[in-house]
Amino acid sequence: FALPGAFTPTCSAKHVPGYVAKAAEFRAAGVDEIWCVSVNDAFVMGAWARDQKTGDTVRMLADGDAAFAKATGLTLDLHGKGMGLRSNRYSMLVRDGKVVTLNVEAPGQFAVSDADTLLAQAKA
Repeated sequence: FALPGAFTPTCSAKHVPGYVAKAAEFRAAGVDEIWCVSVNDAFVMGAWARDQKTGDTVRMLADGDAAFAKATGLTLDLHGKGMGLRSNRYSMLVRDGKVVTLNVEAPGQFAVSDADTLLAQAKA
């Protein structure tokens, strides 16, 4: 899953905690790893992982210059809010290197990229 930024309200209060809480259920559904991608540097992502107590449940990945977000076409322009180019909020289920599910949020929303939605899709 990806989100606009580390330490931001929805990302810290809802998005990451949901995946941490459901990690065992994801593994039981056959998911090998849970990755969280954000346009932040590796040091920020490391600090956020410690703050969120992700341990070995969620791998926090830095997309420092938004290269991954740009390559996937999943960017979010937050220049007007002082955050620059960020990643859209989404969840993605990948099987054998192929994207099988992509849940992209509308701007400012948190309705389809949550852990419960992706978990249901992983179990299907």
